[in-house]
Order: sequence, then C-alpha cells, then structure tokens
Amino acid sequence: MTVLHVAAAQLTAGPDPVANLATATDAVRRAAAAGAELVALPEATSACFGTDLATVAEPLDGPFATGLRKVAADLGIVVVAGLFEPATDGRVHNTLLATGPGVEATYRKIHLYDAFGSRESDTVAPGNSLVSFGYRGLTVGLATCYDLRFAGQFTELGRLGADLVVVPASWGAGPGKEEQWDLLTRARAADAQAYLLACDQAYVPPTGTDPLGIGRSSLTGPLGQTHARLDGAAGILHATVDTDVVASVRARVPVL
Repeated sequence: MTVLHVAAAQLTAGPDPVANLATATDAVRRAAAAGAELVALPEATSACFGTDLATVAEPLDGPFATGLRKVAADLGIVVVAGLFEPATDGRVHNTLLATGPGVEATYRKIHLYDAFGSRESDTVAPGNSLVSFGYRGLTVGLATCYDLRFAGQFTELGRLGADLVVVPASWGAGPGKEEQWDLLTRARAADAQAYLLACDQAYVPPTGTDPLGIGRSSLTGPLGQTHARLDGAAGILHATVDTDVVASVRARVPVL
C-alpha cells in the first residue's frame, strides 16, 4: 500500500512569468509545509491566456521551469505545473512539467480548446503522446483541461497503470461550465479507475473567450466520488490517495 499526500494550489496567474513564478513557489512552499508530497499548479501558471503566448513562451531550461525545479528539489517533493514552450512551427506548446526527486516528465496538451468560441489551435501546437511517471510507489498520469472531454485518453492512462491522474486546468467560465467541470472530472476518474487531482485557476471574471478559470479544484476517487473540492477563490486543497483503493476498485469492477 502507498498513501500519498497531494495538494492542488489554486491560484490566479497574470501575464508576467516572473511574478507568476513567485506566486507559484510561495504556494508550493505553503502546501509542502502542510505535508504535501505532490503539488499540482494550474494550466497556464507561467502566463495566463489572453497573453501573447509566443512572447512569454520559454524552453524547458528557461527561468520559469528552472525555478520550479529548484523549489521542488529544495522541498523534496514533486511539482506539476502548466507553462508554454516554443513549438517548431511558430506556435507554442501548452506543456505540463512534472519535476522533483527522481522525476522529470513533460506532457504537451493533445486536445486543444477549439470550442465555445475559442481557438487555442491558432497559437498552440498539439502534443501527441500520453505521459505518466513513477513516484513513491505510484504511477501518475498527466492531462490538461480540455482533455477532460476525451474519455479515451483517461481509459488509456488507467490501462497504463496510472493510480493518479493530475489535470491542471484554466477552465473557461460560462453557462453550465461549472456543472460540466464537476461532471467531467468525476467521469474521467471513473474511466481511468484512478484518483483524479484537478487543479484549476481560481475564478476570474470572463473576458472575451479566453479561458481564465472558475476554481473548483478537486480530488475525485476511482469510482467517481468527490473527496475534496475548493470553491472559486484562491486556496490550497489537501487530500490523500491510496493505491490499495485503486487496486480494489480495478479488481471488483474490471472494466479496463
């Protein structure tokens, strides 16, 4: 049995990666001080949507990613956060970096948010590979925001052995969007038969079609029960995941 203390640091990113790094590292330190061994930060932590992403994108050895690596190494924990890195076609990748002792993994968002009037693919190039990594006896899968609408990605992460799927997000507000977020986080946990730690940007009033966050970060269990949830305000969610629970669910309900 492996029990892991996880946290979702729900925050609001602005357009400045330097300021956002300071906000992110402060949140990570506060989460770790309360016992977190893995801390998720939102999608677009390095710079909010609505920013000129090509201008703020940095390579994976740039200052934003380097700063995340340093705080993770200093605290001896894993940090998962969303950032933008240059793509080869002039667009950027919407990338998750997972970093910490013995962990260095990157996931580039596969399903881009071309919906509800937004056109993420105009500025963001898609990834094409599922990503998971091992940490303290768990397998951790990665997905980002709009990926939640694609059940097959989460079923496949479950088949790859993920005990936990971490989903950073910057979910767009709008009619029915809170209910869709709640439904999809629960459904995708059940599809993967894994815990799902969803970390959204805190609520920001809508501006145009840019997805800026609604909050409601949560931990869902492998049968789709919500174990913990935040409201719309900035804050840190703390919870635990247990590999024995995942193994028991998969044995009793062998859908994978």
